[in-house]
Amino acid sequence: MIHYEQFVLDNGLQVFVHEDESTPMAAVNILYNVGSRDEDPTKTGFAHLFEHLMFGGSQNIASYDEPLQKVGGENNAFTSPDITNYYITLPAANLETAFWLESDRMLSLSFDPQVLDVQQKVVIEEFKQRYLNQPYGDVWLKLRPLAYQQHPYRWATIGKDISHIENATLDDVKSFFFKYYLPNNAILVVAGNVTVEQVKQLCAKWFAPIQAGIPYVRQLPTEPKQTEARKLETSAKVPLNGLYKAYHMPGRFDANFYTADLLGDILGRSKSSRLYQQLLRTNPLFSSVHGYITASIDPGLLVIQGNLNEGVSLEEADAAVESVVQEFIDQAVPEEELAKVKNQAEATLAFSEVELLNRAMNLAYAANAGNPDFVNQEAGLIQAVTPDSIQTMARQVLRKDNCSTLYYRKTEA
Repeated sequence: MIHYEQFVLDNGLQVFVHEDESTPMAAVNILYNVGSRDEDPTKTGFAHLFEHLMFGGSQNIASYDEPLQKVGGENNAFTSPDITNYYITLPAANLETAFWLESDRMLSLSFDPQVLDVQQKVVIEEFKQRYLNQPYGDVWLKLRPLAYQQHPYRWATIGKDISHIENATLDDVKSFFFKYYLPNNAILVVAGNVTVEQVKQLCAKWFAPIQAGIPYVRQLPTEPKQTEARKLETSAKVPLNGLYKAYHMPGRFDANFYTADLLGDILGRSKSSRLYQQLLRTNPLFSSVHGYITASIDPGLLVIQGNLNEGVSLEEADAAVESVVQEFIDQAVPEEELAKVKNQAEATLAFSEVELLNRAMNLAYAANAGNPDFVNQEAGLIQAVTPDSIQTMARQVLRKDNCSTLYYRKTEA
């Protein structure tokens, strides 16, 4: 159980406090309710660019890292299609340093043209290294727009096109900041050897003076139900042919999410999964094969991917995967097989809550989705999944007309 108390500042900042006297540390996690799904289709990659810009200095603090390091703290951040998340861990005795740093960059960045220039170059280089110049790196630049026709999940967090970052202006940056980086569009979680009263006092000192902005009301296009199979072929100089199959599934906080999640686990989570056992050990068509989910807030994807052994055609491998998938549609999953993946999922959940920072993050995610109590309901939702519900979900998700397939062919040049 993750125990917490919550309150809201007059400027709309939601604050959650998780007290844990067993540690000398504190974690300060601030989640901004903006991800790549909120971007203008002609200006993508901005949420990720901002993750970098937020470390480039703020109104009163030229260097973000230096004062934090002096008090024994560490920090980092990440961007997803749904959120942008910043976090600090430090000795609880130095908690106020984190409030000082985070409040100042929420108040205003420095908007230094030189910082923008530097971070643009960093992100552009990341785009090239991770997505354009790495084997299979462009898979999601191709698979997302194949699976999504309307929803902004159709572009990757790094952006749709490298030119969008290259052409970003200071006015673009300011506009993005003052639309999304608002106290009333953020959730602050403070966890560790702290007290609710202490956090209230620090919030009153550092965050309460920041004015609220115009509330952001998300109005995203809904992805239409996929009614026909989609297929795309691409090729590059990669080690092996690759197969990718993406199926639409419920979103992260949907009532049926864990059924689809466990379906994906049975398919391809581990070496005991059906894909591994049938297509790598028994009939070795693949050198590697697994299944996973994107776990996005809006309806996401269950993905099967694998690299083929030499001499195996993509068509043969695809047919073999379809055969494994069809078993879920035709036959109920045995209780023992389901129990195994349930235990794996619960163990993963339990281990994730050992770390103080993970507890803070999980609480922030759930609160952002509108139900902070979800952090304490997950184990029950996992156990509620039945063989019948798995089969029903398989029939709903693993339909051929709900699948987008990418063939990634190996070329010699």
